Amino acid sequence: MPDSPRPLAVTLQVVSIVLFTFIGYLNIGIPLAVLPGYVHNDLGFSAVIAGLVISVQYLATLLSRPTASRIIDNLGSKKAVMYGLAGCGLSGVFMLACAFLTDLPWASLGCLLVGRLVLGSAESLVGSGSIGWGIGRVGAEHTAKVISWNGIASYGALAIGAPLGVLMVKGLGLWSMGVSIILLCALGLLLAWPKRAAPVVSGKRLPFMQVLGKVFPHGSGLALGSIGFGTIATFITLYYASRGWANAALTLSLFGASFICARLLFGNLINRIGGFRVAIVCLSVETLGLLMLWLAPNAEMALAGAALSGFGFSLVFPALGVEAVNQVSAANRGAAVGAYSLFIDLSLGITGPLVGAVASGFGFASMFLFAAAAACCGLVLSLYLYKQARSLRKSPE
Repeated sequence: MPDSPRPLAVTLQVVSIVLFTFIGYLNIGIPLAVLPGYVHNDLGFSAVIAGLVISVQYLATLLSRPTASRIIDNLGSKKAVMYGLAGCGLSGVFMLACAFLTDLPWASLGCLLVGRLVLGSAESLVGSGSIGWGIGRVGAEHTAKVISWNGIASYGALAIGAPLGVLMVKGLGLWSMGVSIILLCALGLLLAWPKRAAPVVSGKRLPFMQVLGKVFPHGSGLALGSIGFGTIATFITLYYASRGWANAALTLSLFGASFICARLLFGNLINRIGGFRVAIVCLSVETLGLLMLWLAPNAEMALAGAALSGFGFSLVFPALGVEAVNQVSAANRGAAVGAYSLFIDLSLGITGPLVGAVASGFGFASMFLFAAAAACCGLVLSLYLYKQARSLRKSPE
C-alpha cells in the first residue's frame, strides 16, 4: 500500500528515491560530451572506436540486467541502489587513471573501456533499483509516476552533466571528471544509507528468460525509439564539428530539457488514455525531430530538431513500460523492469558502432535519417500492439 494517498506526498516520496538515479546518471552525463572528442582527437582513434567507448557502457548494462534483477527481487531495491552507487564510484577511479595516461593512447583507452564496463553494470542496479524502490514505497498504482520521475532524474542529469563535464575539462582538465564522479557517489551512499527500504515481495519467481519473453514486444518498440537518443548523445559533438557549428553540448541540454518538460506536462496521460496511445504520439514526434536534424541547414534548426526529438522520446519508456510491467505479478516486478530496460541497453549498445559505421560511409547527417527510420518502425510496432490489446479486451471470456 502507498505510504500516503495524497498526490503531493506520493510525488515527494518518489522524488526522494529517484534522487539516486539522478546521482548515478550525472556520473554518466559528465563524460558524455567529452569522451568522443577525447578518443577521436586526443587519442587518435576512429569515429567507430569513439562510438564504441560510449556504447560499451550500455552493453555492460545489458549483460548485467539479469543479475541486477535477481538482486532487486531477492535482496531488495535499496541494496541494489547502494551496490550500484559504489560501482559508479569505482568507475571514477578508472576515469582518473585514464586522464594520466593520455600519452599512452592504448593504455588510456583500456582504462576508459574498463571504467565504462563498470559504470554500465552499476547503471543497471541504480536505474532499475530506484524504480523498484519507488514502486515498493508508494504502491503499484503509481508505477507510471515512478517510471516518469525516474526518467526525469536520469535525462535531467544527462542534460546537466554534459555541459558540466565540458566546463570542468576546459577549466581543470580531464582528471576533474574522475574526481567528481568519486565524490558524487560518496554523497549518494551517505544519503541512501539512512533511508527506509521497500519490503521484498514474496511469491513465485519466474525465470528471467520467461519474463523477457513477456515484455519482448514492448521492449522492441523501446529499442527502436532509443536509437535516436543514442545517436544524439554519442555523435552530436562530432556532427557539430563536421559542420563547423559551436555549442554542441547545448544540444544535449536542450534535448534533456524538452524531455523533462514533456514528462512534467503530459506524464499523467499514460494513466488517462493508456500507454500505447501515448507511445504512438511520442514516436511520431520523435521521428519528425530526427528528420529535422537530418535536413538541418544550420545550428538553430539542429537545436530545434534535438528539442523535438527529446520531447517525443520523453514518454516512450514509461508508456510502453507500464504496459510491459503489467504482464507479470508483483513478485517479478524487478525482473520485468530489468528485462524491459534491457532493450534500451541493447539499443544504445549497438547504436555507437552501427551509427558510427553509417556516418563513416554516408556522412554524419545520414545518422539521423537512419535513427528516424528506426523510430518510425517503433511507431508501426506500437500501433500493432495497441490494436492487438484492443482486440483482446473486446474478445469474449
